[in-house]
Amino acid sequence: MLATICNRQAPDIKKEAQNEGGKAVNQRFTITEVASMLGVSTKTLARWEKMGKIRRSKRDWRGWRVYEEGDVRQIKEFHEAIFEVET
Repeated sequence: MLATICNRQAPDIKKEAQNEGGKAVNQRFTITEVASMLGVSTKTLARWEKMGKIRRSKRDWRGWRVYEEGDVRQIKEFHEAIFEVET
């Protein structure tokens, strides 16, 4: 299972996962996945958070940072405002 999580491709942040009851659930991303989506390092994301440039991430039971789709969207908007992004 760990290999599946680590090898996951950068997902489309608009996609929603569904639980067993069929209800839509926000997908959660690790700091490594978010950094990979944006093309920055995990240390950069942690530094932006520490400096107050992005909102503090939620933490899971282990204390690891987890980001929801809305968090990723806001971080992406901040990143695009700072750097010129070629599409």
